Amino acid sequence: MIRRMLAPLLAALVLLTGAAQGAHAAGYRYWSFWERQDGNWIYATQGPSLARPSDGDVQGFRFAVSEDSKDATQPRGAAEFAVICARTPAEDGTKRVALVIDFGTAADAPSGETPPARRTACARVAPDATTAEALAAVAKPLRYDTNALLCAITGYPQKGCGEQVSGGGGETGKPTAAGRTATAAEDDPDGGLSLGLVAGIAVVVMLGAAAVWQARRRGNA
Repeated sequence: MIRRMLAPLLAALVLLTGAAQGAHAAGYRYWSFWERQDGNWIYATQGPSLARPSDGDVQGFRFAVSEDSKDATQPRGAAEFAVICARTPAEDGTKRVALVIDFGTAADAPSGETPPARRTACARVAPDATTAEALAAVAKPLRYDTNALLCAITGYPQKGCGEQVSGGGGETGKPTAAGRTATAAEDDPDGGLSLGLVAGIAVVVMLGAAAVWQARRRGNA
C-alpha cells in the first residue's frame, strides 16, 4: 500500500527535479566584455560605455552563447599591449587602449551569418574616453539596444541582441549592458522555488503520507 502512495510522489519529484535542472540550460547569444589583468581575462563589472581604461590597458570582446558570466567564453589568442599597439606611438594628450575583438565560432553565429576573423586594434583616444568610445574609433559600425547593451561590432551580427537560443524557460532575463546575464533568480531571490526547496517539500509530503498510513494500520490492528 505504501509503495502505491509513494510512487506518484516520487515520480512528481523526478519531474520537478528535471524541470529545475532544465531551467538552468538557457543560453543567450551576446557580446561579453572583458578586461585584461595580470595576463588574465577578467569579466567586466560594468559596461563599455561606463568603463574608462587607462593608457596601456587591454580590453576584450567575445561573441558567444553563454548562460551567464560564470560560463562566458573568453576572447581567444594573445593579448599583449606592446604587440597590439606596437605601431601606434604614444602622443601627449591622448591614451592608447588595446582591443581584442573575437567574433566567436560558427556554432555560436546566428543563422545565415559567418563570424569574421578575430582581430586586434589599438585605439588612440582622449584621456577620459570610455571603452565604448575606443571601440567606436576602430571598429564601426557599432549597434546598441535601448538598454545600452552592445549588440554588434563592425556590423556583426546583422540582427539580434542578447536573444535566448536554447534551454528551458526558467531564465527570464537577458545580458545587461555590463555583459552580465540578469536572471529572475538574481533579480528576485524570493521569486520562485529552488530545487532544494521543492525536493524538501516532496520529502515532507512523502513522510507525512507514510505516517498517516502507519497510523491507520495500527488503528485497524
